[in-house]
This record gives sequence, C-alpha cells and structure tokens, in this order.
Amino acid sequence: MTARRITGLETEFGILEPARPRANPIALSADVVEAYAGLCRARVAWDFHGEDPLNDARGYRLDRASAHPSQLTDAPEAERTPARLGRGEALDLRRPRASNAVLTNGARLYVDHAHPEYSSPETATPREAVLWDRAGEHVMRRAMEALASEGRDVVVYKNNVDGKGAAYGSHENYLVSRKVGFGEVIRYLTPFFVTRQILCGSGRLGIGQRSETSGFQISQRADYVENDVGLETTFNRPIINTRDEPHADAAAYRRLHVIGGDANLFDVSNLLKVGTTSLVLWLLESDRVPLELDSLTLHSPVAATWRISHDPSLRAAVDMHDGTSRTAVDIQQVYLDAVREAVGRDGEPDADTAEVLDYWQRALDALRGDMDAAAPMIEWVAKYRLLEGLRARGGTGWDSDRLRALDLQWHDLRPERSIVARLDAAGRVARLFSPEQAADAAVRAPSSTRAFLRGGLIAAFGERVPAAGWDGIVLDAGGELVRLPTLHPGRATEDLVGALLAASTDPDDFLRRLEEAAKPRRGD
Repeated sequence: MTARRITGLETEFGILEPARPRANPIALSADVVEAYAGLCRARVAWDFHGEDPLNDARGYRLDRASAHPSQLTDAPEAERTPARLGRGEALDLRRPRASNAVLTNGARLYVDHAHPEYSSPETATPREAVLWDRAGEHVMRRAMEALASEGRDVVVYKNNVDGKGAAYGSHENYLVSRKVGFGEVIRYLTPFFVTRQILCGSGRLGIGQRSETSGFQISQRADYVENDVGLETTFNRPIINTRDEPHADAAAYRRLHVIGGDANLFDVSNLLKVGTTSLVLWLLESDRVPLELDSLTLHSPVAATWRISHDPSLRAAVDMHDGTSRTAVDIQQVYLDAVREAVGRDGEPDADTAEVLDYWQRALDALRGDMDAAAPMIEWVAKYRLLEGLRARGGTGWDSDRLRALDLQWHDLRPERSIVARLDAAGRVARLFSPEQAADAAVRAPSSTRAFLRGGLIAAFGERVPAAGWDGIVLDAGGELVRLPTLHPGRATEDLVGALLAASTDPDDFLRRLEEAAKPRRGD
C-alpha cells in the first residue's frame, strides 16, 4: 500500500503583454516558449508518435470526422524495440520545429490552445510531483526575464480562468493498472473528485463561467464542469475524462487523465491533490474498496461540484443517491478513513504515504473550524481570508475592482508582484521545497522514472536527439534516426541506465551498450 505512483502534471499558463493588449495569444505563447528554449538551447522537438486521443476507455473510438480539432493530436502506432525510421518520417522530424521543446528535465514545453504549457516529467512520488510542477513556475519566470531583456513586459499567471468565460487547463495524469475496470473508476472517483476541491482548490472571484454573479468560490475550474463522464477536455468538460491514451504499454496500463483540478501555487495543496488521488486509486487496484464508499454515490455530481465550490463556509450539504445529504468534509473523511484502514492492515506505511495521510487529516480537521491552521496548507483558504479581510475592512462587495485585481495578482509569477511570494517570505505558506530546489528541478530530470533517460540523453547529446515523446526517444545514430521505445514509465531510471549513460560517448555508443546489457548472460 503506497501513495507512490507514476504521475505527471500539466499546466497551461495565463499570459498578458500590457503594452499589446490585443496581441495574438498563440504568437505571444510562442514567444514565451521560444524565449526559454533559447535560454537553455532546447532544440529537441516533440515526437507525436504513439499519441491516440480519440480512443475512449468506455470501449470505442471517436470517429475523426466527429472529433473537435483540439482533439486531433494523434499518431497511434508504437514500437517496442529500437526502430529505424522511414525517410518521410525522418525528414518530418528534421524540419524546423514549432514552439514545442523537450527539456533536460524531461518535461515538455509548448503552445497548447493559445497558452504556453509546461507538462512535467513523469514522477514517482507525490513530493516529486510537487517539485517538478514547481519547476514549471521557474521555467516561466526565466522566460519572462528573457523577454524583459529584449524590452518586453510579458506577464505569466499560474491560474485557470480569465473571469470572462475562458478556462485553461491544469491536468493530472496517473498510471493505473489496466486490471481496474473503468466502471469502477467512474463509480468511486466521481464523489472523490467532486469533493477534493476543498483540499486543492486555488480560489476564485466570480460565480459562473463569465462571473455573472459576484462572490468567492473554492475552485477555479468548478463552474466549467458540465458533464459526469466524457472524452472532451476543452468543452462539455467532464468530471471523469475517458481518454484511453496510456503513453505506455496499453496491455498493462491505462492513464487516468484528470482535467478538473486547479493550478496550485501552494505545495501542500498540490501534494494533497496528487497524494490523495494516488491512494484512492490504490484502493481500486488492490480490490479493497469497502462498502462505505458505495454509500457516497451522488444524486447529481455536476450540481454538487458547483454547490460545494460556491460555499467557502463548507456548510453546504449535497444530495446523495440514497436520499441523505453530506458535506464535502464528511465525504472526504470517509475516503480518508477507508484508505487509512487499508494501510493499517499492511503494517507501517512508507514515508510518502504517511505524509499524505497526515496532511489529509490535518487539513480536514482545520477545515472543520480552524481556518488559521488551514491557511498555510490550503490555497483557497489563504486567498479567501486575505480577500475577505480586505473586503470587510473596506466595506465593499465581492465585485470590487480592487479585489478582482488582487485575485489576479495572486497568480502573478513575477516575484516582485506575486502575493503568494509575499506570504511565502512572511512564513505564511507551508513549503516542501525551496526556490533553489525548484530551479534545480527545472534542468534535472527525476531519477525514478523514464524521464531520467529522456532528460539525460538530451542533456548529454542534445544535438543528436531530434525529437522525444513520452513513450519514445529519437536518436541520430550514425546518420540514421532510431526511435528508442520507453513504454514502461517505471523503467529507464538512473538505477537501471545511469551507469550506461554516464559511460557513453555518443548515442551510437549508448545504443551499443544498451543492446549489450540486454543480452542474456550465460547461466541466466
């Protein structure tokens, strides 16, 4: 039993160039990506091979003619052994790349839906997920600095909404055993995701997608949830996304793609987002789901998502399928108790699991009545207390222009403007990592997943790595392009290939050493 799991976080950032308010957002996003790519000489393009976004976990594939253009990012074939590429595909990969780069830390930096997006490298623990997500904030700050050196004032925000109807994503990805039926995922994770926002919401001014009503709510993304289950990510957004695109060995794994969470600037909120989800998934994988979780089926999950988010007092109860009603805190406590009991049957938990369980209970206890204790851990609570204090002292409503400006400034990544940075400096944010550790993670890949090999090859032989993707790396080996498959996210780690990579003089040498190491030894 463990909270350790292969995960990856994606963040689309808000952008603004005040001197050019009508600037094309795609071009501006490309400027941000190119600015950072130029700083670190990131020349490795993205390899779309193996992407298959139209495959649905419910057992069918969406017809391409029926798909929204934003869903068409696929090239579904995948090899399992190093494969030489045909001339046409090789020429494609050698063409000048778009604003799409793979970094030495194994992350992907690119333009997605008119926003710069940082997709973290795969990580193996909740703490690692937090650190390499924080690395994305460092990347964006460095990009702003690079543009400032050219005389441009470009601002990047780590948020999810513009308050005028547009929302942009903060997605989570969890590697899950293919043995878990997707019906079980829907049944047991729906109430969990609906209520999880009280732990990891980042708070927002405005009620409704276009902020039609004034007020404060817990989650930035809640009002954009419109469906229980579905394949879409940019419209008709569901609580449970059904994309069956594992970026791994499809016979062994599925990737749970979670699209309803908020982008977090608080470490503990981020840790709880990833850690609690990983533990609930473990319950499903181990077939230890207790009967208590069957009682948590919601009468109307979408309406419950909105109702919980719109009530920062946390007193609102939502209707259950059995005719009762419960608060979000009560529902989360049922999940925590179920996980803790299962953990106890396996003996002492590992450090990662113990940390998540401790923060989970501490957060729920604080949310029941001690908001002072909750504020350093839970981002929406800290924002709410700040804005509510200003509103009360100024005698204004929630529609105050000053409060709206401060709501946006909360997410500003410029250190001199960031409200979170000021709270952090005052010791009012519970941090798991320092800025220096985040800066290091921006250039160094995790050692615990296949991201180590991706980032390591780019760092060592970047000029001879034309492209890379989640499940493969393209190497220029003696003039030929060879795709090295990485279908198992928990392999290609430092323990497994670190010595080989360190001893290699070029990609050809690495492939020779890898093939030699893979040969069966006499007596095996």
